[in-house]
Amino acid sequence: MPDQQQTGKDVAAPITSAGPQGALRVSHEDRDQVAEALRVAAGDGRLTAEELDERLERALTARTYDDLAVLLTDLPAAGIAVVPRDGTQLSGPLAAILPGAPNLSGGAAAPAKELIKIHVGSAHSERVGRWTVPARMDLEASSGHITIDFTEAVIIQPTLHIDAAVKSGHITLITKPGIVVDMDEVSVRNGYAKVRAPWGDSGPAFLRVTVTGTVGSGGILARPPRRSFWQWLRRAPQPYATTA
Repeated sequence: MPDQQQTGKDVAAPITSAGPQGALRVSHEDRDQVAEALRVAAGDGRLTAEELDERLERALTARTYDDLAVLLTDLPAAGIAVVPRDGTQLSGPLAAILPGAPNLSGGAAAPAKELIKIHVGSAHSERVGRWTVPARMDLEASSGHITIDFTEAVIIQPTLHIDAAVKSGHITLITKPGIVVDMDEVSVRNGYAKVRAPWGDSGPAFLRVTVTGTVGSGGILARPPRRSFWQWLRRAPQPYATTA
């Protein structure tokens, strides 16, 4: 049989069996990490809404590493192995799903800080794009505005505690499906502390954010990302629509 003609395009490696290690049972954390990888792929346009729904259902009911690996073999980062908890490496063009492994957006995550402090007077400070979520955040807004955007953040631990102090300023947390925000322990005088999560709480949570502190006449708001003007003009779906 003649050799395959070189087309100049990358040819996906064949899906191979992960062997006996792939039969190991997975944990809830493993399922949640694969679910997040699928959401990222859908957000990049690599999966349709129907494909995402189908794969999410399979991910959340997966029993073994083989069950999870097959859901990621046609997505970027092929060649990075799924590694069970005992450290045994599986074979095949599979994406990483364990904490601390290289992530799908490219490159290893930066180490997480234990604490990030952001204090503003009348200024505006933000954490946006690719940044590593710490274990704790100390946020203080006198009359300014603090924006914490989790949509592209590197999340390598399951919980985040935020101690917030708002006088007449504002703190905005931009979230996505899989991030649960609890503001039950925020003391509010004349302002507000609100959580908007239109996707509900039925899906897996890979980050739980607990907010405590005080609000004077300002406010703390956790919400999904908004559409840009051009997305609104084209009647594009909300950024979180495919993962709702």
